[in-house]
Amino acid sequence: MPRTKRDQNENKSQRFKRLASLRTNNIIKNVQLLGNLANTNNYEYDEKQISRIFGTIAKELRDSKSKFDNRSTRLMKRKFSLD
Repeated sequence: MPRTKRDQNENKSQRFKRLASLRTNNIIKNVQLLGNLANTNNYEYDEKQISRIFGTIAKELRDSKSKFDNRSTRLMKRKFSLD
């Protein structure tokens, strides 16, 4: 994918800050949306499902953080499903 003009004018630190802010804000928004599923007037779930959801999120957070701690580690991307 060709780099945009804005990308060409950014150094690595600036690009990191821009992308990290965007991606972190996206994660926060999605976690808040996930929290909306706790509304039992609209949704039905059991504790096992909740444990799986938050266990998976916690594991992915640990794995992502470990990439910053040990940059040589490359982890496979995983997909999540309640089925």
